[in-house]
This record gives sequence, C-alpha cells and structure tokens, in this order.
Amino acid sequence: MANGMGSLYIGTSGLRTSQNALNTTANNLANVDTKGYVRQQVLQADQHYTTFSTTASISNQQAGLGVTIGDVVHARDVFLDKAYRSEAGRQAFYETCFSAASELYTYFQELEGEAFQDCLTDLNHSFEEFAKDPSDSVNQNLVMQKASLFISRSQAIYSSLQSYQYNLNSKISDDIDRINELGNKIFSLNLQITKIEVGGTETAMDLRDQRDSALDELASLANISYDEKWDGAVTVKLEGVDFVAPSRVYEMGKYTDSITGFITPYWPQMSATERGQISEVFNFGVDICPEYNTDIGELKALVMQRGNKIADYRDIEGLDAKTYQDTTGTSVMLSTQAEMDQLVHQIITTVNDILCPNTEYSGPDLTGTAADGSTVTITNGQKILDADNCPVGNDGKLPPQELFTRVGTARYTEVSVMAANGTTQTYYVYNEESTTDSSKMYTIASVNVNAEISRQPSLIPSLKQNGEVDYGLGTTMSKAWQTSELSLNPGVTSKCSFSEYYAQMIGELGTVGSIYSNTSETLTNTVASVENQRQQAIGVSSDEELTKMIQYQNAYNAASRFINVVSQMIETLITSL
Repeated sequence: MANGMGSLYIGTSGLRTSQNALNTTANNLANVDTKGYVRQQVLQADQHYTTFSTTASISNQQAGLGVTIGDVVHARDVFLDKAYRSEAGRQAFYETCFSAASELYTYFQELEGEAFQDCLTDLNHSFEEFAKDPSDSVNQNLVMQKASLFISRSQAIYSSLQSYQYNLNSKISDDIDRINELGNKIFSLNLQITKIEVGGTETAMDLRDQRDSALDELASLANISYDEKWDGAVTVKLEGVDFVAPSRVYEMGKYTDSITGFITPYWPQMSATERGQISEVFNFGVDICPEYNTDIGELKALVMQRGNKIADYRDIEGLDAKTYQDTTGTSVMLSTQAEMDQLVHQIITTVNDILCPNTEYSGPDLTGTAADGSTVTITNGQKILDADNCPVGNDGKLPPQELFTRVGTARYTEVSVMAANGTTQTYYVYNEESTTDSSKMYTIASVNVNAEISRQPSLIPSLKQNGEVDYGLGTTMSKAWQTSELSLNPGVTSKCSFSEYYAQMIGELGTVGSIYSNTSETLTNTVASVENQRQQAIGVSSDEELTKMIQYQNAYNAASRFINVVSQMIETLITSL
C-alpha cells in the first residue's frame, strides 16, 4: 500500500514537471518576435532515489522519487555576443563616416538646381570674355555678375557645411546622453539581477535579456569591454576607462567650446575643468585602424568627422603632409572646408593681385600719415601698390578697385609722406591678411564683391594710366586661370589649375566616400553573418517550440494515465481487502 501511494507522488511529479515545461515553451512562443528575447530551454532530471539496502556484490536497491526540472537554460553564446558587438561597433563607425562623406558630396553636386562646377566654369568664361575687350561694359558687367554668383554660391555651400557640422554636433550630444542612459540602465539591472540570483535558486532571465540588449546598443555607440562578476553583475569599460563599476556609473561629460559651441566628450572624474585640464574620451593621436581597435563606435566617428573647428585655408597652408594627415586630414568635414576655402582664396587673391598689383618697397624707412590721422611707418620689403604699372578704372583714380573685398579691412592704407624738399608723396600700403582675425582674410566667410564695382562695373581696372585699354590685363587673368599651380593638400604633390583643383577635390571626396561605403557594406554582411549564428543559439523557432509543446503535452498525458492506473490498482486492492 505504501509503495502504491508513493507511486502517486511519482506521477504528480511528472504532471508538475510537464506543466512547467509547457509554461516555459508557451513563454518562448509568446516572445517569438520580441527583440532581445533569448529562448529558454528546460532540462529535466531525476529526483533523489530512496535506497533500501546496499550489497557489495549486488547493485543498490533503490526506488526513484520521480522527475524534476534540473535547470532552465538561458541559451547564449558569450563568444558570439562579443564578436557581434565588436563588429556592430565597427560597422556603425564606417557607416557614420560614409553618411558624412555622402552628405558633403551632395552639397557640391547640386545647389538650387545648378552644380557648383558650373559656377566656376561661368566665372572662367567671364574672364575670357573680359580678355577680348576689358573696357567693354558688357564684359565688365558679366565679370561682376559671375563674381557675385561665385561668392554667393561659395558662401552658401560653406554655410551648408557649417550647418551640417552643427547637426553632427547635436547628434554627438544625443549619443552622449544615450550612452549615459544605457550605463545607468545596466547598473540598475545589475542591482536587480544580483538581488534575484543571490540565493542561487533562480536566474533573472528577462532582466538579463534587457541588460544584453543594452550592451548590444552600447557597443554600437562606443568601443566597450565588459566582464560578468561572480554575483551576476556586469562591469563595463568604455574606451579603456571604467564606465559601469560595481558601485556607480562614471557618466560621460560634455565639454562645450566657447567659440564654436562644439561638444567634446570627456571624463569628468579624470578632469579638472576649473584649470582647463580635460581628459577627452577619444585619443585621435592613434591611427584609426582595425589592428588597434580604434575604428569602433558611432560616437567616435561623429566626433572625428565633425572636427574640432570650422576650417579654412589656414588649415592647409604651410603644413607638411604628416601634420596635415594628423589634424585636418582626419576629418572629411575639415578637409573639405579647408580645400574649398583654399580654392576660393587662391582665385580671389590671384584676380585681385592682377587688377591691383603690388610691389615691395625698397629704400629707407619712411614715416607718414594715414587718412585717419594715424602715423604709419613704411619699412623696406613691405608690400605697396605698384602705382607706376597698375591699371585703373574709368575714373582713373588710385588705388584701383579690387574685385573682391574683405569685410574687416580695405586693401590699401593711403599714407602721405612729406619729403625733404617739402613735397608730399602718396604710398598705398597693402594691408596683409591677418593670421588671427578672419574678417581681415580673403576667406569665404569674410569676402564680398566690391560694393563700388557692384554699383558701377566700369570701376573694374581695365585701362592703362594713359587712358589706353589694357588688353594684356584680361589676357593675364584668363591665362592665370589655366596655369595657376595649386596643390590640393600637403599630401598631394602634383600641381593643378583652378578647374583641375575642383575636379581633384570632388574626386578625393568621392574616393573617401567609396572607401567608407565598401567597408561599411562588408561589415554589414559580417554583422549579419554573426547575428545569424547568434540567433541559432538565442533565437526562438516556432516550429521547434511547437514540437516541444507536443512532446511535453504527451508527457503530461502519460503522467496522467500513470496516475489513473495506480489509482485503479489501489482501489482494487482496497475493495478486495
């Protein structure tokens, strides 16, 4: 009788185990399309055995106590997880770089229905027409109009590049916020998981799924490494620095430049902002390459492509190839801005120097008075207007009008010098471009077409000082467009004309974009391949789960029939007795 009643407990263990297995399978099926969910696998095991006797020559006499759930496996492959997160971060880096290069490329290809190349062609054509007869008012008007169009379109593109920089800056701010949010989420989940798993009897599977999803997203934003501790908590390092620690989250800070407003990610716990000491998150002094794992994360790509300034021709001029590659050349934005500004700067200065030629003063230092009453000293070697050979406009006045002007200063300062014999001689001292004040440079953001010439195009220098038409002037200008020797950047040794320069600039941008695109596409396929392998381990297959459901349901029915049979046997025994 005792054994019969004990058999009922064996049957109920089968019912209970099968029911729990059915519940787990149903949970898998309910989450078949849930992002980040990891399937749960039931492992059944024997319960303890009751030993009746032990004989050395005969096996133990034992009676089983039924079946139980040995474990519910949280099916993950840690190696595939790490491979996926590493490749996903690298893919995000190159995809972001490609997106930036592609966006910049569109600014030059199309602007209000007309490519920027057409603007350069039209300006060149206007100078060719000007060369035929510089005194012709039609040709003068054509130069003025095409010069105005050239400046307006250049400034529109340059402004668009700056706007895109600030769009990237906003994205950087959003990514920093998201990284900090994910860090705090992981830390919170760590606390919840350790509370649940501290007894060693339960696994916080849903919480672990949420934490793994957070790690997946965090890995696409930045280069991370992580380690799970004995208590189930995960610590995270970001760019080699503690981010999620056992006791706290070291949030990433935002350092905002006072001039540009650009945000730089930094570590507050390692910085002394009151002393101007900032520990930046990213070290761009190390080459960007897979060998060093320095090409990982969307945030790093955004910071790199945005750059740390608004570039102009000074970020190319005078630099050697290595310095350029380590600074301006690291960012597609900075290199594009600098190369474009260099093109505009060279065109402007070439045209102005032809219309208003300079020469170097040779002789003893002279002290004179400027128009505003200030004292000016002219030193040996200083640039002044070549007053004897320069052309003039139809008004015949000196100095001649330059075609392109700087907003911060005039081209010349008129200086009156009193000679020893009492006569006054006038010099026109060239105001050099400033190295610090952009308003005094011939840069895109600081130039306009001369307002006087816009009102009266005949003021364009076109005549010799004796009143004759200066045909050589237009020829020199047209020739300069085709023969100017200009290098795209310090890393390019070949020289080119203005037209060739633009073609090289666009070609370089397209090449960089193509490299980023191909790399991103290759990595996308790699990520997809790793994810497919990972899904084989963690993904839920509805067909497989339905098969298991039928299996557990049959086991449940079998246990039920077992109990019925035992119940009938006991009933028969009782009624017989």
